[in-house]
This record gives sequence, structure tokens and C-alpha cells, in this order.
Amino acid sequence: MSTETTASVSTHILDTSVGRPAEGVAVSLSARNGSGAQWVTLGGSATDADGRCKDLPALPEGTTHVRLDFETEAYFDKKQAEAQQDAPRVRDSGAFFPEVAITFAVVPGEHYHVPLLLNPFGYSVYRGS
Repeated sequence: MSTETTASVSTHILDTSVGRPAEGVAVSLSARNGSGAQWVTLGGSATDADGRCKDLPALPEGTTHVRLDFETEAYFDKKQAEAQQDAPRVRDSGAFFPEVAITFAVVPGEHYHVPLLLNPFGYSVYRGS
């Protein structure tokens, strides 16, 4: 929840290759106070059955930039293992993008919902509501 002095962040992932939420993707939240400051990892979570990360940690006061790191390789490896055995394999790993890092600026008092639309060979993000 955002306050007058802090911003808040939420996210979810939709696997657009199947039109369903991406469950079990590890997500890490980092923040910094200013462009030249060091990143501080605040914690993480994993997406639930609805593809949502509901328990990301709160941002500290003074946060100006946020980074969400999505560990997509394990998700695609699991998905590939569950796929048809006779399907042609493109790579040893099911993930062309083994991780996705999204960095964005924040201001106090605002909530930022940043969904990730994901497929094995591409991704897109946007500021949701």
C-alpha cells in the first residue's frame, strides 16, 4: 500500500503462449534511492495460481527506482518437461529469456502495477492499474 512518503508495487504474469497465468515464477524486488545509488534487494515471492505476486515487500521511504527480477527459466523448463515428448526441441532450456528484469521510476503516493506478458521468445510489460 502506498503512502504519502512511499510508493507500492504489484505484478502478475500472463503466459501468452497458452493464454493462462504463469504460476510458480520467482520474483525478486529491489529498490534504490537515486540513479547512482546501489540496488538493495528487499525480498521476493513467487506467482500464485492466478499469476499474481501478492506479498512483495513494501518499498522504503525515499525509493526512486524499482527493479522486478522474474526467474523465467525454471518456469519454462518445467513447462517444456510437461509438454509432448515428441515435440521438436529448439534448445536444451525452454527459455530464450532465462530471466526478465524490469526497472522503472516511482514517486511517493503512487501504486505501480506492472504486469509481465510472457512467452518463450518474447515479453512485454506495461503500467497497469
